[in-house]
Amino acid sequence: MTLQSTAPVQEATHFDRFSIPDKNGRFGPYGGSYVPETLCHPLRELTNAYEEAKQDPDFRNTLNSMLKSFAGRPTELYYAERLSKKLGGAKIYLKREDLLHTGAHKINNALGQALLAKRMGKQRIIAETGAGQHGIATASVCARFGFDCVIYMGAEDMRRQALNVFKMKLSGAEVRGVEAGSKTLKEAINEAMRDWVTNVRDSHYILGSALGAHPYPGMVRDFHRIIGEETKRQFHEKEGKLPDEMIACVGGGSNAIGFFFDFLEDLKVRLVGVEAGGKSLSEGEHAARFEGGKLGILQGCKTWILQNPDGQINQTHSVSAGLDYAAIGPEHAFYKDRGRIDYANASDDKALEAFKMLSSEEGILPALETSHGLAYAFERASELSQEQILCVNLSGRGDKDAMEAARVMGVEGLPSMSSMVHE
Repeated sequence: MTLQSTAPVQEATHFDRFSIPDKNGRFGPYGGSYVPETLCHPLRELTNAYEEAKQDPDFRNTLNSMLKSFAGRPTELYYAERLSKKLGGAKIYLKREDLLHTGAHKINNALGQALLAKRMGKQRIIAETGAGQHGIATASVCARFGFDCVIYMGAEDMRRQALNVFKMKLSGAEVRGVEAGSKTLKEAINEAMRDWVTNVRDSHYILGSALGAHPYPGMVRDFHRIIGEETKRQFHEKEGKLPDEMIACVGGGSNAIGFFFDFLEDLKVRLVGVEAGGKSLSEGEHAARFEGGKLGILQGCKTWILQNPDGQINQTHSVSAGLDYAAIGPEHAFYKDRGRIDYANASDDKALEAFKMLSSEEGILPALETSHGLAYAFERASELSQEQILCVNLSGRGDKDAMEAARVMGVEGLPSMSSMVHE
């Protein structure tokens, strides 16, 4: 079976990836800054601090040092030999972001923004989290720098990600559950933004994905560019050439845009982002924004959103908490329009199959978010020749998902971790 894929709008053309976003934070018609007046000043302050930091060798040297000593970079580019032979097609490589401290790529951005907060003299950090990986990354860097830390998380995601809730609390963070709406990531972002409006003087909001108001989409992308930079260098060392296709899961899209960015001008490398196909592509049963979404504004930026004809945000669903979100990062919408990045979606069932297959064939437990990208890659590999190469960004590890996956798969007799949600 071929997974659902959206066709590119037009042939990919050569362009300057460093020309976007523009000075107003726009990626063509997408992006921008649509926020209450109260947030205009802290966003300008953040923009100025980031622009200055980019020109400061001390900032870059400090960040690079901490990415190595605290986060564990560089991460390995791993050839999944047994899996490749089993599928019988293209060679499959995995970029092992799951090996980072706190278990996912999120630590790259959390460290960068923590250093910016320190530069701006902020002592309190606000964050949101869905799967919990951004939450535990933020809690960890706050412990490292001595910041006060408040993390907002939907009540449903707290149930699904009880282990990460416990880890955040162990790191000294206050985790505030959100009971509104679908009790997932969208509502957590709403509450984090309300907190920021109230506490702009002493607080910095570490947004966890490549979305939201300017400067967040471009800034978060830049903090994750190291993923693609390392991948390109490692392929030259291991294979003497670039991969034929690169694949990453896409929620807001931070891991994917960081993975893809250094390859955007290498037009022979196909780039594929995989969204959450959920239970089906019926309204309310998925989180595939390019399947049924439309242009709109949500939580600070203009992008593709799952919404009804009246502009009300649709309910979303994914077995993975981190992909369960109604909007996609504006830079992804920009490259989709230009045919440079293709987008597909994988269902809950396919993601769970990939979750089990990578674990059993390679001994690597992937996050359920990552498993969506793996599901597409496994089916795609069998369509290609053995001389071709696929690379999947293994954006996070699956310890956090083990209990939820067991519940969904009907495994009995396992202890519950739900008691860890409450102190």
